[in-house]
Amino acid sequence: MSAANQSNALIRSIVLGAAGYSGAELAVILARNPFFELCGAYASAGRTPESFSSLYPRYKQQLDIMVQPWLDTLAAELSGKVDVAFLALPHEASEAVTPLLLAQGIDVVDLSGAFRLKQAELYPQYYGYEHQHPELLQEAVYSLMEWQTTPLPRLISVPGCYPTACTLALLPIIKAGLVADNCIPVINAISGVSGAGRKAALSTSFCEVGLNAYGFFKHRHRPEIEQNLGRKVVFTPHLGNFKRGILATSVVTLKPGVSANEITSVFTQAYANKPLVRLLSHSPNVADVAGTPYCDIFWQQDGEQLVVVSAIDNLLKGAAAQAMQAANVRFSKPETAGLFAGVVNE
Repeated sequence: MSAANQSNALIRSIVLGAAGYSGAELAVILARNPFFELCGAYASAGRTPESFSSLYPRYKQQLDIMVQPWLDTLAAELSGKVDVAFLALPHEASEAVTPLLLAQGIDVVDLSGAFRLKQAELYPQYYGYEHQHPELLQEAVYSLMEWQTTPLPRLISVPGCYPTACTLALLPIIKAGLVADNCIPVINAISGVSGAGRKAALSTSFCEVGLNAYGFFKHRHRPEIEQNLGRKVVFTPHLGNFKRGILATSVVTLKPGVSANEITSVFTQAYANKPLVRLLSHSPNVADVAGTPYCDIFWQQDGEQLVVVSAIDNLLKGAAAQAMQAANVRFSKPETAGLFAGVVNE
């Protein structure tokens, strides 16, 4: 680990993919984290340098760092000058640049799917390309922070947005052995249009989007959810006509005799000391989590049927905030540092 962890020095960080929605959120979070220093922001090689505030005018006079085009030769130049790189890049781009950064002693926190799955053979089917660095799949640690039990290494893989919402909802009751052995959870999840990224496309234009399902049985987040839960699922994502947020409704069959008190106890114990999970007495609303790093969870039981509803901001708890949460833990800083403007929660 970098010497920054052993002293009061700021942890020197860069963001690759700072022009996109998740990368931009991460740049803002890093800039306000009192333990980190945002030393550089980068976009794709073909872009012209421009200020962050010209890309996102609401940050004028707040964050005016220049967003520079990334070149792989910069990795060697950053050796000894940067402690950690956050990658908000397409999957193949993240996979390609990660070994270059690691070779220079720079930690990597990757927000793409490049290192989430442990089985390299799944990448052609779900991501459309052959994984070139299967050895890094075993080195990377998947950082669903509420369930993190092992030390975080130099390569951290940040969970996907849909898997975060679905896994946080279902893992407590599955781990507790309350779900019927032959149950295949059925998950329907709706995401706002920001989940498709900033690049313009007719199919994700706000004026064109109503509410539609997509990715039947083949969505790349399905094997990630199954890897997390340890069982097959039926996962159907939807695209909704709102900017940001995810609402996931998960349905399972419980073992006979499971009581409402048992369900409540399991969720309460699982998340009692987890500052970014809120257990609700009413169904979550994406409007209440948009712009926050929280996951809101609610459940209803009818006999052996259980419905669990979870909501997150896809760009924050589903991406940038979770990446910051992991980096805070990696460098032994307060877990929620930088996640709330002007507040550091110990």
